[in-house]
Amino acid sequence: MVKRIASVLLFIVILTQLRAQDKFEFNGYVKNMQTVINPAKTPFLPDEIISDNLVHNRLNFGYYPNMKWSFVLQGRNRLMYGEMVKLMNSFSGGYGAYAEILSRDAGYFDLSESLVSGNGYIFHSMIDRMYVDYVNGNFQARVGRQRINWGINMVWNPNDIFNTFNYFDFDYEERPGTDAVKLQYYTGAASSAELVWQAGENWDEMALGGLYRFNKFGFDWQVLGAYMRNDAVLGAGWSGHIGNAGFRGEASWFQHKGQFADTSGQLVASVSADYMFSNSFYIHGGVLYNNEGTKGDAARSLLFVNNNDLSVKTLTPARTELFLQMSYPVTPILNIDVSTIINPFDESWFTGPSITYSMAPNIDLMLTSQMFFGEKGTEYGDVGQLYYLRLKWSF
Repeated sequence: MVKRIASVLLFIVILTQLRAQDKFEFNGYVKNMQTVINPAKTPFLPDEIISDNLVHNRLNFGYYPNMKWSFVLQGRNRLMYGEMVKLMNSFSGGYGAYAEILSRDAGYFDLSESLVSGNGYIFHSMIDRMYVDYVNGNFQARVGRQRINWGINMVWNPNDIFNTFNYFDFDYEERPGTDAVKLQYYTGAASSAELVWQAGENWDEMALGGLYRFNKFGFDWQVLGAYMRNDAVLGAGWSGHIGNAGFRGEASWFQHKGQFADTSGQLVASVSADYMFSNSFYIHGGVLYNNEGTKGDAARSLLFVNNNDLSVKTLTPARTELFLQMSYPVTPILNIDVSTIINPFDESWFTGPSITYSMAPNIDLMLTSQMFFGEKGTEYGDVGQLYYLRLKWSF
């Protein structure tokens, strides 16, 4: 661990020395977020109100020596402290257990570490982007930790098979990356082919996939095929407009290697539409379908699920989820937003209202909440309500 941290720090120092050059880029942010949790009927939390705090810092470094080569290093540091850390330790297996969970890295390289931790605090550091990019004409090659962005929809992405993200983890805008080699060739102005190899210790942890994008009938289309974690995967998606409304969809079919002869695979699909009115009022709706999801009480929410433990196949435990979002800029510096997810089978639901205020060009204040409702044993019935106050300074 010491050697790994020392290597990363040395790399940062070298990049910092290049800052005076136009070829170097450096930016990031610092956020402080206070969380108050009303556990309601949450089975593993106490009845009283819980408070927690997070200091979140991101550093983005880039070096661009010429038009062909790019070197990127990005990571985040998080200091978490408060009652929730103690409870997560207790729930996860005892003292230090939560820090160990956060230290787990789903990639081939171990670039995640809880550097300092106690029963009520954790300082966690992780590199989620570290790659070399080469471009020559229509050809592009990228090697290292990167985001393989195959998703189309804005909430649920069945085509995002390499680095699925958790919608409820709203404080992680950049979303996770994966250790991979990506080769891309632009076959036309609106078409391209990609080949991705995801690194792993053995074949069961590796993945290999290809995607082709093209434009037809005024829509952007994509088709993909992959083999990953003992599953053969076929997928497709589209994006475009019907009138002035955006219309998107994507689906992936997973067939286990031991079941190629039958039709017992898993289908995950999502469709969404969005529209902005002339007064800037915005509305967005979507549907997620999982043929292996339950029609009964789902009994599990993704709120406390780590991104490392999430995949397209586990985007929802339910057969169907419904999504609705509305937002409106009251003024150029004040925006209100509310989103809702409904499980129509167990009748549990989530809503997340938020208010964002721009205090300065690089300082934002956000007040938001994640409120879960439903009967005991339903998908959203055992979570409670969480309230957040976040101050963000970008530099």
